Amino acid sequence: MKILVTGGSGYLGVHVRRYFNADDMSRRSGLDILNAHDVKAVSEYDVIIHLAAELDKDPENAESVLLTNVEGTVNVLKQVKKDAVFVFASTKDIYSRFADSYVEVPETCATFYAGQSALEWSKLVAERYVEYYAHQRGFRSCIFRLSTIYAPPSDGNSPNFVGHYADAINLGERIRLPGEGRPRRDILHVNDMAAACSAFADSVIRHGLYNLGGGESNSATLRELVEKMEAVSGLQALIDEENPLDKPVPMNYVSDLSLTEKELGWKPAISLEDGLRTLFGGSLPA
Repeated sequence: MKILVTGGSGYLGVHVRRYFNADDMSRRSGLDILNAHDVKAVSEYDVIIHLAAELDKDPENAESVLLTNVEGTVNVLKQVKKDAVFVFASTKDIYSRFADSYVEVPETCATFYAGQSALEWSKLVAERYVEYYAHQRGFRSCIFRLSTIYAPPSDGNSPNFVGHYADAINLGERIRLPGEGRPRRDILHVNDMAAACSAFADSVIRHGLYNLGGGESNSATLRELVEKMEAVSGLQALIDEENPLDKPVPMNYVSDLSLTEKELGWKPAISLEDGLRTLFGGSLPA
């Protein structure tokens, strides 16, 4: 089975590609999803995990974000062959403030416009294109609305906030916590995310849409998360208590994983503690 990861040189992509021993389609590999010639190679693959995206929330870059995340995705979709598997990395942030209505956020959470940036909106628009082309071209499709997926450091890639906290602890830099560290997030190790992609590919489901994150068992307030990092690393964090960041929207986010578990038989296998160790040079248990 031939597997392709678009964005396979990025923060998550480099690990997902290694998990599957997959090929890479990214600008670093000399291939661009906005290039009509480059994307023709997609038709050769049995599984495509589409991570390539422009992850920029700056309003001044909205047009570029929409171009890459919508038109780039459509370019890829037009090349997927019949009965292949296409996995699309969307985001929980399409829910915006509506997620605060739930203790654990289900896929039925509202996605109306509520101030989302071009990044979040481009992902929501692209979801509809995934559904359209999957049915028109006869391939299997999976949309994962990703919560916070974290990964060990890799060359040339900037981490998300989880990796940023780990880097700050390693370097003895101060950490500014939003909302005084009270917001709760569920986080998921990148290998568990890759396992979810595999679970869909191995299933009989033609089209699925799922929230994907750590769930309640892998959730913590941001202050608790830093404390867990201290425990697994043996290092002390420096928290800037006098200059906290603003409260995020939503304040709390924990994925409801019941649909994912029911339909794909998947749930997180890597504990929070084991996963966080990999940010400090540790290895996952065999």
